[in-house]
Amino acid sequence: MTHVLPDRVYTAAQVRELDARLIDAGTPGIELMQRAARALWQAVQQRWPSLRQMTVLCGGGNNAGDGYLLARLAQQAGWQVAVWAVADPDKLQGDAAMALQMALSEGVSVKRWHPNASLSGVLVDALLGTGLSGEVRGDYVDVIGQINAAPCPVLSVDLPSGLDSDRGTLLGCAVSADLTVTFIGLKLGLLTGVGPNHTGELLFAELAESEQPVAKFAFERLSLSRWAKTLPVRKQAAHKGHFGHLLIIGGGHGMGGAIMLAAEAALCSGAGKISVATRPEHVAPLLSRCPELMVRGVDAVEQLQGLLDQADALVIGPGLGRDSWARALLDAALGWRGPRVLDADALNLLAEGATRVSLGAESIISPHPAEAARLLAWDNARVQADRPAALAQLVRMLNCSVILKGAGSLVGSNDAELPAVCSDGNPGMAVGGMGDVLSGLLGALLAQRIPAARAARYAVLVHALAGDRAAHHGQVGLRASDMFMPIKALLNQRDAE
Repeated sequence: MTHVLPDRVYTAAQVRELDARLIDAGTPGIELMQRAARALWQAVQQRWPSLRQMTVLCGGGNNAGDGYLLARLAQQAGWQVAVWAVADPDKLQGDAAMALQMALSEGVSVKRWHPNASLSGVLVDALLGTGLSGEVRGDYVDVIGQINAAPCPVLSVDLPSGLDSDRGTLLGCAVSADLTVTFIGLKLGLLTGVGPNHTGELLFAELAESEQPVAKFAFERLSLSRWAKTLPVRKQAAHKGHFGHLLIIGGGHGMGGAIMLAAEAALCSGAGKISVATRPEHVAPLLSRCPELMVRGVDAVEQLQGLLDQADALVIGPGLGRDSWARALLDAALGWRGPRVLDADALNLLAEGATRVSLGAESIISPHPAEAARLLAWDNARVQADRPAALAQLVRMLNCSVILKGAGSLVGSNDAELPAVCSDGNPGMAVGGMGDVLSGLLGALLAQRIPAARAARYAVLVHALAGDRAAHHGQVGLRASDMFMPIKALLNQRDAE
């Protein structure tokens, strides 16, 4: 069992295939259950060693079998153990039925759940596993409500009951766990959407190695083990021209802060030269804060052409606004051919267009869910109800790399790479300006000739890890500008953490 999560992320169906292959390769199902129970027991001992009291709530499938075997281990260790069976234990089949008998033979008391059942000690959610497809129904709704209302620590077995393992959405209601131990393969729903709200701390237990793993997995979990060397080592005789000229366009009336954050993030991310095209009133503040920038006040789109001719990559959107000035600049950026990032108001203006454009493989967009909903002509709830589907549709529709921001940001592209999910980052990053910082980082990577699909994945990872470093002393009060130095440090880090 490990805190280090694997890089492969599977659907529920793929995990079931992995489980079946392990059994076919010679590991009996009851042995896998016993290994799962030992991993759960180890987690309980590490997290709550002094409680010495456990209440296990069991459903009617293999998830319940894990719970019965965990109760057996706790009973053997002298803990006070109560098991409430929400499904009729006499109807259990196969390995789950065998697990029940092993618990009963150890003297574990198993009683049928009722609304007045007492819950105390460590509460173990062994109710519903990855097989749940429809909404939670019947007694399970009441049990989940009781678990969430109890003033007790909660451990979920494999997946918080009621959480959609493929989409990270609620199937009506779900357990809110303090700790989840997941098995066999990492599930996407634990990492994105509302999944992290219900998962708590996440541990992974492989249980057994398959000699013939599932060849295809659903998503890649971004990690430095693969991406740390994205930027090549700089040669001794390098000069600024080797690292590209980035143009950042934005900063409408009253929105100079957004363009400033994007530009300073780009400075910390290695672009050789950075030009900014913005409203004239923002020129002096930008130069005062960052004299390394080349800042041009732009009143009319005609003034932009010379800057576009010099650029190797561009970012448009931070603080852009949605007036006629913004529309004219966006039209010019859409007509420019080269690596580019569209964010914020550039996406809102794009969504207002009568026709959708094919942005192409060199382009990256980075919408938050509301911006994604406008682009797709969906509502926000629909995007959040199926983030993987929203990501795939945006990639198809705009023919570019897409970063769907939010808890468990998703990244997809129109190349051969599998989509990716980011499990790093923290709630302290839910403040204004964080998206502008990401845009500047993305633009700097594009200027340094990192292909868009790779730049999107690497930037999302670096941005999230930088947020975790910046929040080292606390998440409350984290500022977007706190990200600059951690980003610089991570881009200079050649080895995985």
